[in-house]
Amino acid sequence: MESLYAITTGILTACGLFLTLRGRSFPVVVGLTLLSYAVNLFLFSMGGLTTNGAAILDGGGSYADPLPQALVLTAIVIGFAMTAFAVILAMRARGDMGNDHVDGRQVDETREERR
Repeated sequence: MESLYAITTGILTACGLFLTLRGRSFPVVVGLTLLSYAVNLFLFSMGGLTTNGAAILDGGGSYADPLPQALVLTAIVIGFAMTAFAVILAMRARGDMGNDHVDGRQVDETREERR
């Protein structure tokens, strides 16, 4: 179970980094979203992966740590707000500059078609 969790977190991180380094704004937004999902999985795994555990310690036995769950819930809200802000920022940049390149340079359309 832990190895599957670690592989999934690693794949999400790698894909998120790959997309974040792209030159267009939409892949950057998707990459940041994938990175936030990877961070959420990492935070959740820090509490220890337990099955059939109670959320609150009740006199002993197996229990799940509630702190990582609270951190992940907070991170989901922050990630959603960050994604909404990045989408609005990308839309505004596209409207102002006429293209969606993240470096802000104007690109000659005929030069791109030749490549």
